[in-house]
Amino acid sequence: MGNKSRQYFYYALFALVGLAFLAQLFSIQVLDDRYKSLSKDNFLKKVIQFPPRGLIYDRYGNLMVYNDATYDLMVVPRQVKNLDTLEFCRLLKITVDDFNEKMEKCKENPYRSSVFEKQISARTYAGFQEHLFEFQGFFMEVRTDRRYKTSSAGHVLGSIGEVNTKIIENSNNYYRQGEYIGISGIERSYEELLRGTKGVKNVIVDVRNRTVGPYFEGAYDTQSVAGQSIYVTLDAALQAYGEALMNGKIGSVVAIEPATGEILALISTPDYDPNLLIGRERGKNFGKLMMDPLKPMFNRPLSAPYPPGSIFKAISSLIGQQEGVLTPETRYHCGGGYRVGSHTVKCSHGHPSPLDLRGALMHSCNPYFCYVFRSIVDQRKFSTFEESYTSWQKHLESFGIGVKLGIDLYGEAKGILKPADYFNRLYGKGSWKGSNIISMAIGQGELGVTPLQMANVMAIIANRGYYVTPHVLKYVDTIGKTGPKFEKHYTTVDSRFFPIVVEGMADVVRSGTARVAQIDSIEVCGKTGTSQNPHGKDHSIFFAFAPKDNPKIAIAVVVENSGFGSQWAAPIASLMIERYLFPEREQRRKYLEDRMLNTNLIDTVKQNEPLPH
Repeated sequence: MGNKSRQYFYYALFALVGLAFLAQLFSIQVLDDRYKSLSKDNFLKKVIQFPPRGLIYDRYGNLMVYNDATYDLMVVPRQVKNLDTLEFCRLLKITVDDFNEKMEKCKENPYRSSVFEKQISARTYAGFQEHLFEFQGFFMEVRTDRRYKTSSAGHVLGSIGEVNTKIIENSNNYYRQGEYIGISGIERSYEELLRGTKGVKNVIVDVRNRTVGPYFEGAYDTQSVAGQSIYVTLDAALQAYGEALMNGKIGSVVAIEPATGEILALISTPDYDPNLLIGRERGKNFGKLMMDPLKPMFNRPLSAPYPPGSIFKAISSLIGQQEGVLTPETRYHCGGGYRVGSHTVKCSHGHPSPLDLRGALMHSCNPYFCYVFRSIVDQRKFSTFEESYTSWQKHLESFGIGVKLGIDLYGEAKGILKPADYFNRLYGKGSWKGSNIISMAIGQGELGVTPLQMANVMAIIANRGYYVTPHVLKYVDTIGKTGPKFEKHYTTVDSRFFPIVVEGMADVVRSGTARVAQIDSIEVCGKTGTSQNPHGKDHSIFFAFAPKDNPKIAIAVVVENSGFGSQWAAPIASLMIERYLFPEREQRRKYLEDRMLNTNLIDTVKQNEPLPH
């Protein structure tokens, strides 16, 4: 084809396209009666079709979160004419001042529909709907709001809330003013799965906002697509049982399936009923919860760093072996305390002396682990103490201490693990060593570990050296029962060093400081901890896994301001382990269960003192 022929071809093509557009315009403007009607005294209204959010089920298919219909009254301010304000307010049960305030806000976008009144009850909607045609410029949108089958797991399930300007901008205007988005918990983490896809229905309405008919017979409508339902890893019954045991107490429980990293229970107390954060009372209830001095909205399992106390001795036992400074046969004298200058780290446990590693774990001997700690951080193979400390820090980070684990919930903290530079500033570079930070040997000092991290350490020991990223998503309903793959992380400690620590932790429950945690027919491995608290009474801490071989559950319990680990944390952990492993078995330790269920420790905490976070 020559240049002139090609030129004529393009001219003809452009002419045909132009004629097609003109024909379409002629059809719309001249032939289509509906368009002629629309151009005179009718309006085209785009009605958003909101999809139902996906449902949320627990690991066994028990429904936890579902939807219910709710009604929003919308307004296009430029279309409002001849409004009987008093009648309007009477029907909607609002004051004239409320009306004026809401209308002024909506007038910021006079040509777009805005939410005038959200989440109208079914009763009010029924009475108002009959008169809606009288109020030009107003119309109803039907959408769904969340409902909870349970009053538990508020921090895991999360809630939805109204979008703000920043969210709208960041979503490329997918969301509009007055719409809702997941703002916490699973609702936030999996918003894009749960929200679905909005549709649009184009209708023609007259000046009284009465529907005349569909625009172009619905040819330009789009259907909404429901959100995807998801199954989470929680055991709803175990979660509710744990919350009942923790009622009247301040603290946390985290339970994990070691082999998979699936969160079986995640409890923060005092907690809140997620049903408080739905409907028109959402804002008022949220304000009350935020002002509560006991901080029920604070997610302690993910965000509260506690001194780990004696549970840290299990980690030191593993690192010491890996570094070659500790063997199962290594013995140290107790003598009632470990003296550093004018300071003595006392041992409050009566036991034989000297002890080997297994015995030291069973009796939780403080001086023994001070010797172990000094042998790790004061090694001569490093040219400086700073290098030795940094090596120890890397070991801890491989156990998930001082780093974020990457759980699929918002708000995770990395805890407290100070780098060498911190101590250089505190003591001067080259002027500090193990004796300056000896309190770390027993899980005190510049250490802070979240309950999630504690439970994860227990999963590591249960797995003999690795953990799977903790998570709450099990699988998405629409893609079958195959969930996402979560990464497996290995520690810096070889698996051959774990068996002696496992045996020592089994001894703790068999005949050591946690005999209260014994369960018939199951061997439990655990470690008690009493975490010093500068704000009041010590925290009770216990972490454990069971069974010893082929573990099914790893758990960490923190009960704030309550004393020894064996007093509160160990019984609660033991009862939860038993309930999970034997859900149908009648409770054989009724006296212990009743004590945990019926004791209120919050009354002993001075609410005007700052909580230790």
